[in-house]
Amino acid sequence: RCAIRTAMKYLFVSDLHYVLKQFDWISAAAENVDLVVIGGDFLDIAGTVEVRVQIVVVLKYLEQLQAKTQVIVCSGNHDLDARNADGEKYARWIGKANRFGVQTDGDCIEIDGTLFTICPWWDGPKTREKVGELLARDAARSKQRWIWVYHSPPANSPTSWVGKRHIGDQDLVSWIEQYGPDTVLTGHIHQSPFVNNGSWVDRLDGTWIFNPGRQIGPSPTRILFDSDAGTALWLSLAGAEIVNLDEPLRRPITEPTSLPTWIR
Repeated sequence: RCAIRTAMKYLFVSDLHYVLKQFDWISAAAENVDLVVIGGDFLDIAGTVEVRVQIVVVLKYLEQLQAKTQVIVCSGNHDLDARNADGEKYARWIGKANRFGVQTDGDCIEIDGTLFTICPWWDGPKTREKVGELLARDAARSKQRWIWVYHSPPANSPTSWVGKRHIGDQDLVSWIEQYGPDTVLTGHIHQSPFVNNGSWVDRLDGTWIFNPGRQIGPSPTRILFDSDAGTALWLSLAGAEIVNLDEPLRRPITEPTSLPTWIR
């Protein structure tokens, strides 16, 4: 499936881990953007609420979000609830969001000339092969820009740095080198934007890499993309930073001069 929509601004978050106040924040913010992207780990497998109950609640939130704006979601490692024919774990439940119009694992959607490819979390070699096939499929599509939604950041990137070592995906590095997407939206490593030598943004050759990280509290760490302005704005309890997507990545990254009131 490959739907077509138009959009100007989109919000990216990840790793909500069943913090319902953060889902509520996103639901309110959705009215101000043309697209919401959530990069996996909706559930909290170590939480006190039974996973089947979490799934019901998260699907209801996704239905509410889709009623306000277009929604794209991919699965993360906490979201796996079943095994496929190859015996590998996958997020069976997330596909149910398709019935609300949410684009999920294996889907693609064209928005304002940009093709979004939505990759599942892979648990073994067979699912990894399917991710490779998915990327090869969309590489052949006509597009102005190409964005991947992929839960894990690449290996050896500040976006996968945990403070003492990198915990990233080497296969993703190989796929980026092979296909050269414009942007990859990731998550998984919660602390990378907050530790020394870590970051919420990186560039691998010509590909932008983003990982908003994770924080406590009623609002999630978040990145607001503005395709008109060509900017990516990151906000968290630690502050705000902005990069110009039409320029090389510079460090230190600048702070924005002003913020939209609804996203603070």
